[in-house]
Amino acid sequence: MTIGEGVPAHSGSPADQGAAGPRPLLVADPDAASGTGLILFPRADALPAVWVGPVPADGLQPDDAAALLAAVRPCPLLPEHGDSWFGRPGLSGHRLDTSAGYPAAGRDWSPLFQPTRSVHDGSRARVEAADVGAGLRLVTEVEAVPGGAIRVRHALTNAGAQPYVVDSLEVVFPLPGRAGEILDFTGRQTAERIPQRHQLGDGLWLREGRRGHTGHDSATVVVAGIPGFTFGSGEAYGLHVAWSGNTVHRVERVPSGLSMTGGDPGPHSTPGIGQAAETENGRRPGRGGRLPPGVTTIGGGELLLPGEITLAHGESYATPWVYLAASRSGLDGLSAQFHGYLRSLPAHPSSPRPVNLNVWEAVYFDHDFGRLAMLADAAASIGVERYVLDDGWFHGRRSDRAGLGDWWVDEAVWPHGLHQLADYVRARSMQFGLWIEPEMVNPDSELYRAHPDWILSTGLRVPPLQRHQLVLDLTRPEVAGYLLDRISTLLTEYPIDYIKWDCNRDIIDAGSAARAGAPAAHEQAVAVHALLDELRRRYPGVEWESCAAGGGRIDLATLERVERVWTSDMTDALARQSIQRWTGQLVPPEYLGAHVSAPFSQQTGRYMPLSLRCATALFAHFGIEWDISRASQEELAELAQWIQLYKRYRRLIHSGRVVRLETPDDTAWMHGVVAADQSAALMSYVQLDQPRNDQPAAMRVPELDPVRRYRVTDVTPGAGLSSRSGLADGRIACVEVSGAALAEIGLAIPAQRTLAAAVILVEAL
Repeated sequence: MTIGEGVPAHSGSPADQGAAGPRPLLVADPDAASGTGLILFPRADALPAVWVGPVPADGLQPDDAAALLAAVRPCPLLPEHGDSWFGRPGLSGHRLDTSAGYPAAGRDWSPLFQPTRSVHDGSRARVEAADVGAGLRLVTEVEAVPGGAIRVRHALTNAGAQPYVVDSLEVVFPLPGRAGEILDFTGRQTAERIPQRHQLGDGLWLREGRRGHTGHDSATVVVAGIPGFTFGSGEAYGLHVAWSGNTVHRVERVPSGLSMTGGDPGPHSTPGIGQAAETENGRRPGRGGRLPPGVTTIGGGELLLPGEITLAHGESYATPWVYLAASRSGLDGLSAQFHGYLRSLPAHPSSPRPVNLNVWEAVYFDHDFGRLAMLADAAASIGVERYVLDDGWFHGRRSDRAGLGDWWVDEAVWPHGLHQLADYVRARSMQFGLWIEPEMVNPDSELYRAHPDWILSTGLRVPPLQRHQLVLDLTRPEVAGYLLDRISTLLTEYPIDYIKWDCNRDIIDAGSAARAGAPAAHEQAVAVHALLDELRRRYPGVEWESCAAGGGRIDLATLERVERVWTSDMTDALARQSIQRWTGQLVPPEYLGAHVSAPFSQQTGRYMPLSLRCATALFAHFGIEWDISRASQEELAELAQWIQLYKRYRRLIHSGRVVRLETPDDTAWMHGVVAADQSAALMSYVQLDQPRNDQPAAMRVPELDPVRRYRVTDVTPGAGLSSRSGLADGRIACVEVSGAALAEIGLAIPAQRTLAAAVILVEAL
């Protein structure tokens, strides 16, 4: 357990030192037009106080913030119980000590850290602190990341002789009192990212993820803002814990406990910013007897299982990075910051996102070369660029009840291996991809029969099955080594361009036999990342997709390691509209795998017109999951037109700012992307249900240059938008207008038939 890389070790410049002590420090991305800023207010006897919020393009002076906050004590990034904090503490833990008799636990449970050193370089800061008496050291790192968001992590080191148990260590940010509403997400398999919104009251709103991976019901992003914040307006703060295991997201409002009717609070006032506390008889004092003002906070970290992190002398535990974005432009402003960060990553896909064909819903486990070759021929004829062979190719895998763990080609189905299919696909100018699920094992497998002890479990009992499978203990070097060897053999033998990495069950009883059944969820997540990192290092030409029974593992720690996520196992286009809309709160479109499925959904049985299925996939990473060898010539011709449209505008879709428009009638949704240079926009109108009224909706396109002129065109393949007023031939006429008119007046779109979808192009003249 290590704290990771730190900030360069240099102290603040003399300009940072004021007459009354160190001056406040602003951490912000200097290249972001507008983003999030965090101001640290150094204090001699306590962790720095903090302000965080949107920073305008013209910047913000930390000294001005200090003057305005002189009467208030903002909370630090690690609130402490011993500092009169009566909410959930940033650190909860205790020391084990059997050398001094009873009690053997519960010692050093209420540390008070004092700063020992800090460094700052504008976009990063590092604060080192210690509680000598408790035998603990703390390092807090603050970074402004590309795109405008802020990220923070703590690292705790045990400097004492006896072990220290970390129950929780979380990053906490103060919020303004005007924040009065919370939005976060829940969900389930095939229904990820369901938004839920409620009023913020006193007390703690706590979201815990205990599934061992991110989970379909993950909070994903917790947003707190002024009541009524929308996609395009309102002050909002969005927090994400970048971890692929168990997590905590929290919002808390702690009242001061003081009477509002007056009265003397007593002689023990809280020292001001930069003011040192006095000492008495050489003993360290408390920090005043007056309760602090009430405060609202947002924060999070890793959820730790009992005893999971127990630090021996000199060992450290670091929290995941906790990201915060703040914006006065509503939810889309927050998304822009998260998207900007993801687009800056080394793992971000650098080439245009190829059109995928995944054969799962076409053939399932029925692998027959002739049928798979027919799919390849049909795919190549309409412009598909990548062909993915899904589950069913490996030893004994004729259903989901057997074979997981036996990662070699099933000779009974593929007597000559996968070379015949891979060569056939690549001869048609398509990449070849393969599905794997490395973390899991079926009891009916050669691997489990040979190594039944290689699973995660709390002891001698076997955890309950989910989807006929158990979880391999990747914390054991022999298990991780086996998987690395088997996957490397596949990637060396076959010309594989792409791997879909699945994870189809939750972790129950996440203990390791190598630790006598003690919890190993943290180390399991670390081991999964390490295995993927090593495979990426060995095979830099392979792209990776993360799937977890659909969208069960979508988080920034995963997205730093993959080029694509499978957004959901739900391929019904109507259901996908909501799933993709809200997954986009964190993830930009180029990562979101979205496939055109069969006319009648495999999951819901609903009929979906091809235009809706294609328009839904268009604003993501476009793919197909449909037996197109059985499609009609008319369907294939229209599908080919949509593929051409995607190829023409995918660079815009995958680089522009995502905008989601408010509509007075929620039976219709409008959304799209606007180019960073304001040269173009591509927008979508979708009629989800029967309109409640027949008034036209105004598609008002934000973020364009108000003085430039733009041409607006309906580019929907096929019939395009229909006009219920009987105008023209049923299509929106091409118009030329200013960016200001498009933003303020908008394009009037008549109410459409249910399940109609259209695409509107806006191009600068």
